[in-house]
Amino acid sequence: MRARRLARGLTQDELAARAGLGVRTLRELERGRVARPQRTTLSLLADALSLTGPDREAFLDSAANRPALSDPRPANTRYLDTAGRMVRGRGALRREQPAPPERRPTPSGTARTALPLPTTPRLIGRDADVAELLTLYSTQLTQPAGDVVALIGMAGVGKSALAHAVAHSAVAAGWTAVSVTVMNISQTTDIFSAVAAVFGVARADELSQTQEPVLLVVDGVDRAPRAAIEAITWLRARAPAVRMLVTSRRPLAGELPGVVDWQVQPLEVPAGRRLDAGSLRRVPAVALFVERLRAVRREPARDEELPTIAELVRRLDGLPLAIELAAARGRVLELVELLSRYQHRILDLAATDPPGRRLRDVVADSYQLLAGHEQAALRRLSTFRGKWSVELAELLLDGVVDDVEAVLDRLVGLGLVSVRGPGDMRFRLLDVVFDFAAERCADAGELRAARLRHAEVVMRTATRVSAELTGPGSAAATLRLDYLNGDIRTALRYTAVREPEIALRIAGAIPRWCRLRGRDVEGYRLLRRLLDDRRTQTCDPAIRAWAQVGAAMLATAHGRGAQELCATEAALLVLVERGDVTGELTARALLAGIWQALGGSDEAHRHNEAALGLAVRTGRGREIAVTQNNLSWHDVLVGDLGMAARRLEGAGRRAAEARDARLCALTEANLAEVARLDGRFGTAIALARRAATVIAEVGDPSHRVRVLGTLGQAFAETGQPGEASAVLAELAAVPGSAGTVALINGYLALARGARPAAAKAFESAANLLAGRDDIRDVLEALVGLVVSADPPARSRALEDLAGLRERGRIRLLPREHRLLAPLADAELADFGGTDEDPLGALSRRPT
Repeated sequence: MRARRLARGLTQDELAARAGLGVRTLRELERGRVARPQRTTLSLLADALSLTGPDREAFLDSAANRPALSDPRPANTRYLDTAGRMVRGRGALRREQPAPPERRPTPSGTARTALPLPTTPRLIGRDADVAELLTLYSTQLTQPAGDVVALIGMAGVGKSALAHAVAHSAVAAGWTAVSVTVMNISQTTDIFSAVAAVFGVARADELSQTQEPVLLVVDGVDRAPRAAIEAITWLRARAPAVRMLVTSRRPLAGELPGVVDWQVQPLEVPAGRRLDAGSLRRVPAVALFVERLRAVRREPARDEELPTIAELVRRLDGLPLAIELAAARGRVLELVELLSRYQHRILDLAATDPPGRRLRDVVADSYQLLAGHEQAALRRLSTFRGKWSVELAELLLDGVVDDVEAVLDRLVGLGLVSVRGPGDMRFRLLDVVFDFAAERCADAGELRAARLRHAEVVMRTATRVSAELTGPGSAAATLRLDYLNGDIRTALRYTAVREPEIALRIAGAIPRWCRLRGRDVEGYRLLRRLLDDRRTQTCDPAIRAWAQVGAAMLATAHGRGAQELCATEAALLVLVERGDVTGELTARALLAGIWQALGGSDEAHRHNEAALGLAVRTGRGREIAVTQNNLSWHDVLVGDLGMAARRLEGAGRRAAEARDARLCALTEANLAEVARLDGRFGTAIALARRAATVIAEVGDPSHRVRVLGTLGQAFAETGQPGEASAVLAELAAVPGSAGTVALINGYLALARGARPAAAKAFESAANLLAGRDDIRDVLEALVGLVVSADPPARSRALEDLAGLRERGRIRLLPREHRLLAPLADAELADFGGTDEDPLGALSRRPT
């Protein structure tokens, strides 16, 4: 009984309290002074020791007819009980004995019986870890003595359960494996006594005679680190056959030479994408919750409950202890209630048996292992919402700690910081740690300063990374901002109220990223609100000018560029005055696009020519490609498709020289549109397919709509309704595609002879496309309406078409002449039409 108590790491007082027995009774039993213990007493002790199955039966049977034994040691000697307290009389070990005495050989033929390992619940989601650890030990069996693997991580991550699962698997493979638990009050001699007891020998030094490799689990080294490390060091030197698997909340590599620190990570949680019920049940964190939930309620988890469970275990970060505590609440709470109640206060989760420890207490145990400056660093790091890098941590902790790398190593070693994923943006706090550290940051009165510092770090980082969104590093820069998404939002929410100038600088740095990620409306509203805030009116004019250019970029993406025209022209003057070449080129490109959508072809051409001259003078090859690409649309407006194609081919070559994959794809997409307008549908389809693949990879919803529109219209005009319908299905998932979808539907209806449906679709397209990217899209919709509408509607469409041509100085292309040619001469006679110019004098009337 004493050996089993030691293996569980219990004192006599603790075991007596668990069993509901007196301490004196327990002492008499351990000393063998009770010849025939009552069966009821033994059952209580078996329950308190958590013995089940064969272990329990063996324990009960071993004491059934045991005679009383006497202790040969003198009654007046001072001894320690296993808790390390001084007692008089006969006990376990002398306090004066700092280490095991010299080896006393075991008599020949004496059997050594190792105690059974603790019975633990079935381990879920750790099969790969168990296999890896067993393989590690298998390769070490032929190596020199002293092999120790330390399972490290924060409390509740499942170190003890994993260690005992490895031990059970080792036993199943034919090894000998035993386990001891270190307590807060353990001394070195207590650990030696426990090790001897579980191995079934009189003294720990007798283990030196063991020839076959055995596995010893030492659970909870960090509870009494000095005593545990001293004992482990002695065992490594004196017992070469003993391999040790130890658990600790802190790394041991610096204290035990040669030890392998093996980080225990939380369980895998469901990814963000939607999974079916079967896939969800196979995710380790979900599987653990489902099994533990089954233990507290009759019916198993239903399929419709699995999404709620997935969300809950994501919030719990896959921490096994947190999952088990949450599942235990399933006895009284529905899962939706559980998620609602604890989603934002998971630190309050506690064991249901009083007095149950809360998760807050568990995290506090690891927090207390940190030095003062390490605690301060952890509090500051709680301002990061997403993943972060060493560089970002150094910026945030500047002035708080000197050696950031050393502090991060300490936090990672204790399991407070998780390291997952490739690249430098791989660090994050577990949610429970984040909540705890944020509480401590507020309690310490540091929250406001920490948030302001965080916002400044985000501002500097976003400004630097956003400058890389064009060129060969655009994909990496976009991904980096994706990682910072949560931090950007957090910084903007705080500074928009407290420090609007910082908020304006952050928001003004990220419009291109917002556009690539389809957040143009959200980003535009924020920028507009900050620009109108009276507190930002005194900001540096250049900061406001850049923010205004960003607002125009986002407004243009959803058809509101005209609203920002005047303010952007004023911002351009500021940027020209400051000599900001990049700002001027960006502003002119935007203004050219806004004027082109409004039909101001002369103004659009003026801005494009000015941008081209500036790009040539400053030797910016990529910007030359951008302006040549933009100027090609002026060539299309005046009907010179050959010149447009030549410009785009040159722009494509310059984009390739600049290694800008996105610009290459956009240039190819525009070449596809020129080929379609020229009636070369096969070429248009091939080019558009290639460009659509690249643009879908980089994001950019607005350009994706345009290239898919080219593809869908080419399919529709060449009698391929199936392929066109597939494009329509893809467009349905992209915001801002309604006008393009209507245009494709118009061509499809026209191809199958459904003229009323075609007229309705073309009219809708003309209305939806007005004021957006290109006025020529509206002209194409009006041509389709003229071709398909009934005479009264056709007359109005002809007037609209003629007015648009006059305002935008647009020439009809040969394909449009062919579409309009079948109209009866009488229908166009009133407008003075001819075969060469079907709209005739109408196109020259003042409007």
